[in-house]
Amino acid sequence: MVIRKKYLFYTLAITSSFIAAAVTGVDSFVGGQPAFKTDPWSFAFSLFFVGSIITLLISLILSIKIHGKSLGAKILDPSFKNLRMVQKSELKSHIIAGVMNAINTVGYCSIVSTVQDPSVILSFSQIVILYLLLMESITEKDVPTLVEVQSSVIVTFGAILASISLTGAFQLFPILIVFLVVNPTWAVFSIYQRKLKIMRINNRPNDSINIRFWNIIFSCLFTALLIFFFDLFTSGSHLLAGVTASIDPYYFMLLALTMGTTFFAYVLYIRSLGMGKASVNNAIRASTIIFAIPFSIIMLQLGLITEFSTDPVMLIIKVIGMVLIVMGIISFALTLVKAYIFIDVKTGRPLKETMQKLWNIRGVSHVTITSGKHDFIVKVSTRTLMKGYERIIRKLDEIEEIKKYHWESVLKDWEKI
Repeated sequence: MVIRKKYLFYTLAITSSFIAAAVTGVDSFVGGQPAFKTDPWSFAFSLFFVGSIITLLISLILSIKIHGKSLGAKILDPSFKNLRMVQKSELKSHIIAGVMNAINTVGYCSIVSTVQDPSVILSFSQIVILYLLLMESITEKDVPTLVEVQSSVIVTFGAILASISLTGAFQLFPILIVFLVVNPTWAVFSIYQRKLKIMRINNRPNDSINIRFWNIIFSCLFTALLIFFFDLFTSGSHLLAGVTASIDPYYFMLLALTMGTTFFAYVLYIRSLGMGKASVNNAIRASTIIFAIPFSIIMLQLGLITEFSTDPVMLIIKVIGMVLIVMGIISFALTLVKAYIFIDVKTGRPLKETMQKLWNIRGVSHVTITSGKHDFIVKVSTRTLMKGYERIIRKLDEIEEIKKYHWESVLKDWEKI
């Protein structure tokens, strides 16, 4: 089955957001259990410890071949072949992503252990979009366009308004944890997960299932080390408490439920990262706030959170915030322009040097040397057609090695599911 790449990207990102909203609701319930309510450290370790087991089992099941193709390739990621060992080229990114995920999860667990309504914290966590825009301008030679900044600000402002809790509660400490711990670490984590997804391993595109499996393994390792040293300096027993809770049948089942569901949310998120920038992905993930509302209502009906506030002003503000989030996402969706530039180089000019000059142009995402009619095929992405076109053309005119070039805008593109 094939689908337009743009539609696939938004389908993956939004589906991941829906599953993530469900996971946050479950995590709020699990984090409120006696073993974790006052000990987010043991909660974080238990999540990764049990998650490693569950992720291994799911990955092995997805490695089963059906008609010569793995089950995982059929239902989740066409690039997946089977579970494999970490390659040297991806080790650094896995280590950084693992450390960031470990710290992020400890902060996240401290929040869900104290906040009943997950829609509140999910809202404030969307500020990470601005963190990502700044980081991408540094790490991906891609200064955000005015459209990207405007859309991100709309989504972020909407997220803040949507953070009005349906329970009418406001807690300062969890908000500080989001701004100082959760958001910065999630931004770095997303950047390096994207680096992993766009890598080629053994001449094949890297797959999101192996990336998720090894991330959970590295995250578990670094979380254990983090808690071990914390226990060492504080004479605590959080690591032991986490192990004890993990092997308890009741807690194991709860943790397996949340981490099993999380696996699919992350796999879809990582796959979408390979198709678009981390800032755009997280702008779309702001829809998690909207999806969290029905789960908050379910938790209300189950008696897991207090009654909602009926103050019409609070409800109107929250609805306005949700509308802004949707507007920001639509703005991202409608402004992306892709094109291919076919380039001929003057006789006798070095291709390698020319390739580097092409790669240095902001907006260029792929540079390919060919043996056919043209010397280079360059793929570009921009969010402002006129301004982006003029800027790229001006840069091409400055490269003296180029003899001539031809621009072809992409109207539609498709990708195999």
